[in-house]
Amino acid sequence: MDNATRSERSRAAAIQAALAIIARDGPGRLTLDAIARESGISKGGVMHHFRTKGAVVTALLEHLTERFGKFTEDYLAGIGPDKPGAILEAQIATLRESIATPHSAFLAILGAVAENPELLAPNRDKDIETLEVVRAEAADPDLAVLRLMAARGLHLMSLLGICPVSAEERDRLFDRLLDDARWSALSETAKPASSRGRKRGAA
Repeated sequence: MDNATRSERSRAAAIQAALAIIARDGPGRLTLDAIARESGISKGGVMHHFRTKGAVVTALLEHLTERFGKFTEDYLAGIGPDKPGAILEAQIATLRESIATPHSAFLAILGAVAENPELLAPNRDKDIETLEVVRAEAADPDLAVLRLMAARGLHLMSLLGICPVSAEERDRLFDRLLDDARWSALSETAKPASSRGRKRGAA
């Protein structure tokens, strides 16, 4: 095994160890010593990749962003990127999937972001791009954005542990947010009668 591969594997092991510590013991127990013990890597080896706890949390954010970015790509490949509303559907499905992430890991990242909001700058830029695509592909852009923001609200409240609905009801709501046929029917019903009349006349 070459040095680059060995280094990448030890870095990945340290990240997985950090996630395990946060999930099991809480973010307050995340230290470089704890990561070394959990991963079986020497503390010097851990510090080769992460000089501080903040660097570990930044790496966790990057790891989760990459992980769920891959989920989005795979989901799009599964439904077909040319499907109407595909980007919106993939985004909602990804938010649903990410709720399974240990909430303590999310809270650790949130704490780091509170100290350094710029950690989320790449994510904000990506979100702006995604929102523009969601609007562009939608027959009703406002309704598409409303569905996405509702999914994000469920996601955030769930990760913060303050969601007032049960997990079963939350899943049912995500099913509803993903059901494009029902939203399309709602959008059609909400169109002004004059607009529907013009369409029938044109036909």
